Amino acid sequence: FSYSVSHDLRAPLRTIDGFSLALEEDYAATIDDAGKDYVARVRGGVQRMGQLIDALLQLSRITRAEIMRENFSMSDLAQAIASDLKEPNLQRDLVFDIEPDLPVNADPRLMRVALENLLGNAVKFTSKVPHARVAFGWDPEANAWYVRDNGAGFDMIYADKLFSAFNRLHGDKDFKGSGIG
Repeated sequence: FSYSVSHDLRAPLRTIDGFSLALEEDYAATIDDAGKDYVARVRGGVQRMGQLIDALLQLSRITRAEIMRENFSMSDLAQAIASDLKEPNLQRDLVFDIEPDLPVNADPRLMRVALENLLGNAVKFTSKVPHARVAFGWDPEANAWYVRDNGAGFDMIYADKLFSAFNRLHGDKDFKGSGIG
């Protein structure tokens, strides 16, 4: 799967990208504005497809990884990820409320991937909210971890689509992403 994705899908993309770049650079003077717009759309589509391929490869690697459990603090992991997410969002009023002292026995690498995606999505989907709040913790009643935010939300009728690859509940115009995270 990984070989097929990385080689068989990337080769035609490189060809499309190369020829569209040549059009853009070598024929810029002879292409009208509509033609330039078409070339820009082709190049944007190629870049989005490349990102999807990268996301698929990452998903493939994660699903094949052996689980290596150890004891660690989910609170510390969430704090580290939150700190990384704050850095590119310094201009935003973005607050993380992370429950302290949450021990866990799990694979820290896989938990990092999951939390990076969940907290990253919370940051992304609160981008249109003036005072963004993201919370992480443990719900003893539900016996589950939670990530909550005051962002865009979604209609619960589509909840079953949340963790399926390529299913997006918001359009790419509103929130960027591959639908894989």
